[in-house]
Amino acid sequence: MADVHPDTPREPRRLRADAQRNLDALLEAARNVFATTGVDAPAKEITDQAGVGIGTLYRHFPHRSDLIAAVLQREIDACAQAGAALAAEHEPGGALSRWLYRFTDLVGTKRGLANALHSGDPAFGDLPDYFLRRLEPVLATLLDAAVTAGAARDDISARDLLNAVPLLCQPVRGEELAYNKRMVTVLVDGIRTRGR
Repeated sequence: MADVHPDTPREPRRLRADAQRNLDALLEAARNVFATTGVDAPAKEITDQAGVGIGTLYRHFPHRSDLIAAVLQREIDACAQAGAALAAEHEPGGALSRWLYRFTDLVGTKRGLANALHSGDPAFGDLPDYFLRRLEPVLATLLDAAVTAGAARDDISARDLLNAVPLLCQPVRGEELAYNKRMVTVLVDGIRTRGR
């Protein structure tokens, strides 16, 4: 039998297929509920939509903050992965603008998320770095391609856009996500090079 050093990191245990399905259902239900009701929605609303019991929710996510962090990480990953697909399907300027609208959906549909992230809960401590680590390189690649193609100005950075879109997605009383998207459209128009 091989010796295993106590400091050697172990691979995370793989979930059984049914446990993985339950986890996926919980994350999808939580994403939907957070988008409509907010991050303070009752746990039962999430479990009912996922088709699982409350015990299953707490087995995977003992604290509300664990669930919020997992949903956000999953959404960040999906947004990051969309970059390559958009770049393959569209010309550089179109890929950039479509990705920015995808990013708008990410930041504009998480009601109460900003308050949760700034709550001081340690479960959220790594999320700002995770956000930048996953999204900034994707956006930088899309932006660089658009600049090279002459479809975007060269005096803005990926970090500028990662800061600007969430500011444009701040809740406005009486307005929905469509309003935020309209504001992002103004930003996207401003990114385009002159003399289109």
